[in-house]
Formats: sequence, structure tokens, C-alpha cells
Amino acid sequence: MQHSKEKKTHEVWLRGPIEGIPALLQPAAHALLQASEDVHKYTTDLPENLLWKKPVGRASIGFHIQHMTGVLDRMMTYSKALPLSDLQFDYLKKEGVANHKLSIALLINALDKKVYRALEYFKTLSDAELKEKRTVGRKELPSTVIGLLFHAAEHAQRHVGQLLVTASILESEKE
Repeated sequence: MQHSKEKKTHEVWLRGPIEGIPALLQPAAHALLQASEDVHKYTTDLPENLLWKKPVGRASIGFHIQHMTGVLDRMMTYSKALPLSDLQFDYLKKEGVANHKLSIALLINALDKKVYRALEYFKTLSDAELKEKRTVGRKELPSTVIGLLFHAAEHAQRHVGQLLVTASILESEKE
């Protein structure tokens, strides 16, 4: 991912195009990179013991990071017209289940790797492929390749927002 370090003060979408990514997928690529950067930023000083805490009954920070990773993986699978594997179903079942063997760093590393793989995948797609019809889930709900990839990006952004609120609540409880 060749993105200028001197422009790091700007949000990702203001840093220019990402080399090799089709123009139609630039917004999705920017959103995924921004989500990854924001997760790093909002968890920098988070104590490990707060990773699975659910303030006011809401989802934990661990869930949000796992879920972003899992959704991106599942949407890429559907975009390739493939069914989910047993491993993916197992991952889905474990999203948000407190696992104190998983650290913040491990979860973020998994997310970063998935974002990197997504961007590499984006580079392989043509405009024609982006318009191809795809289905989602066992009910085979209708979508397209571009629809699935945009959903993954906007879904990640939504969970970053929720993660930020959760982190803010947890931070305020420490005071």
C-alpha cells in the first residue's frame, strides 16, 4: 500500500488515489484504510482488561474489531461467488465471545492483514467484474461484486464509530 507518509495528517480519502486500485473502488479502499488507522488510534492506550468489557450492555471493542475482520472476509468470499467455509462459520460464531488469549494487538493485526488482502484483491478486479451479480448468504440475497465490497467498507466505518463510543465510555469510567 503505497500511501504517502507525509500526508498522514489528512484523512485517507484526501491523500489521493491508491496505486493499482480501480477508480470505482477507491472510496471503498479509502474507507477500509481509514477504518484500520482509526482502530489503531482509538485503541492505542486501551488497557487489555477493557477489550471484552461491554459498557451499558453494548458490544465490546474486541467484538467490533473481530466483526470488521469477519465481515470483510465474508464479503470478499461472496464477491468471488464462493460459499462460506466451515472455518468462516466458526469465526462468525466466535465474534464477540470474550477470549482473553486474544490481545488488542492480535485482533488489530488480523484486521490489518485482512484490509491488505482486500486491497490486493481490489487490484485484480475490472470495472466489468464489479458489476457482476452475486448472492449473499443461505437465502442468496441479491447483490453485485461492487455492492459487497462497498458494504464491507461502510460496515467497517460504522463499527469504528461504535468502537469509538465504547472506548470513550470505558475511558470515562476509569476516571
